[in-house]
Amino acid sequence: MSDSTLHYFLGLGLIQREDAADITWAHAVNSRSKLTEALKDSTLMLEADILMRALDPKEPIMAHPPQTDSDITLEAWLQELKPNHKGIKLDFKSLDAVGPSVRLLEQIWGPSSRRPVWVNADVLPGPGGVASPLQPQSFLSAVGALPDHTVLSLGWTTGWTPGAENPGYSWEMVREMEQICGRLKNPVTFPVRAALMGQSAPQLLWLLQQSHRFSLTVWTGQSDSFKTEDLVQFRKQLEPHRVYYDLPEDQRSALAQTDP
Repeated sequence: MSDSTLHYFLGLGLIQREDAADITWAHAVNSRSKLTEALKDSTLMLEADILMRALDPKEPIMAHPPQTDSDITLEAWLQELKPNHKGIKLDFKSLDAVGPSVRLLEQIWGPSSRRPVWVNADVLPGPGGVASPLQPQSFLSAVGALPDHTVLSLGWTTGWTPGAENPGYSWEMVREMEQICGRLKNPVTFPVRAALMGQSAPQLLWLLQQSHRFSLTVWTGQSDSFKTEDLVQFRKQLEPHRVYYDLPEDQRSALAQTDP
């Protein structure tokens, strides 16, 4: 199944062309105040992190490690969003939160909801990565009850060091990812670190060529440095609906104004 994110926002008149660069993002919407702010602004996709609360009652909460608690649960977060039009990207850092979160999505929004729902996890070790990825088949099994139009955002753990020779995504990395995703029914987007794309162009272009269901989502770390022209070259080589830019607004907007 192809990614229906752009068609959803086109149908609402919130974007005017089938170009993933026009999708705007709110990041780390992990508190009540952040959610209130995001519901009032013009962003289209809300990204948030999911953990199981460390203390009782153990339930999915909106938090990013090293946080272990939050002022809002996933259940309350989804209820607040229910009457709104925005899409969501749920970023999982541990497997124990996935199953309960999937059940809450089913209960609160139901399988008939057509709004964009992305579920994200790093499932393979990547360039410079030191964090442990989630086991891919365990994650895919845990989200298997979600509708086929749910976007699976499957990435690599990565690292980046200023002034160093940072390696890109290797052929082994992209081929292993393709083996995991090649037979899935869902649309799949691969989160790729902007600072590592310039040295990974052949590998990432090859990966996208393996299925019409595949796209990229470009992101950056706070201290990362990258060449905008590397992203422009990707934009010119690919269909505009196949590369999302989850970047600071000034960088995303500049790319959106570049002809694909």
